[in-house]
Amino acid sequence: MKSSKLILGCLATVGLTAGAATVHAEVDRDAIAERIKPIGQLCLVGDDCGTAAAPANGNGEAAANGIDGGDIYQRVCMACHDTGAAGAPRRGEEGEWSERIDQGWDTLLEHAIVGIGAMPARGGNPNLSDEEVAASTAYLLEPVMDVPEIGGEEAADEAPAEDAAADDEAVTEEGPVEEEAEAAAVAADEAVEEEAVEEAATEEAAAGDDEPAWAGIDGEAIYNQACMACHMTGAAGAPRRGEEGEWAQRMEQDMDTIYDHAINGIGAMPPKGGHANLSDDEVRAATDYLVEPVR
Repeated sequence: MKSSKLILGCLATVGLTAGAATVHAEVDRDAIAERIKPIGQLCLVGDDCGTAAAPANGNGEAAANGIDGGDIYQRVCMACHDTGAAGAPRRGEEGEWSERIDQGWDTLLEHAIVGIGAMPARGGNPNLSDEEVAASTAYLLEPVMDVPEIGGEEAADEAPAEDAAADDEAVTEEGPVEEEAEAAAVAADEAVEEEAVEEAATEEAAAGDDEPAWAGIDGEAIYNQACMACHMTGAAGAPRRGEEGEWAQRMEQDMDTIYDHAINGIGAMPPKGGHANLSDDEVRAATDYLVEPVR
């Protein structure tokens, strides 16, 4: 009898230990996933690039209105305002902001929207709305000055009653119309997918055996996200895309040297354009797109 109790006690202990180990493993997996999740994403000109679906880094006021100022800052503003590139004042450095904050919020927001000095309008991303620029500007400035609330619940409460009635009517009548819209959207997606497959097949057939490892990377998309702000405007003396005179001396160097400057930085240009999360091959692909018109 005593032996049976001893055996049952040991089995119970083993079961509890195994359960604890399983929970610990799950916690570890969650922690790893949190550490390696991406910090941002690429977006193309013409896409709706400003508003994040799940605000995680923005200030509370902006997130309450559905706009994540912190996310927009990381994707559009961080390259200069974290590194000080082209003389940009860095986030949280009070000494670099002391004279600027005396101008007041309205003036600083206007500069962010229309541009000033080496800084292009809307940080070089024309797709951002005024509200999105305001949210990212508030995130940039909140460590050094009091910023106003961006949006809020009051604006939603002021919606006219007739708008609510119209919404209710739309919901009531949306049955067949919604089904037709979904069918049309599926057909459009299939057509786009077929076109993309055909284009990929054509490009693959035309490609030679000597293509570099980064040939399949979309350099234009990376340029639009990481390089355009300076290389479209000439900020901080950056040679503009397509301007042969500005590239003449640089193109006398071999491409390996130009790639090296893009990856490791040179002069006022930070390494990888300030986007440390880009791989070397992604930077090379963006560089190819940048110099393509003058190469």
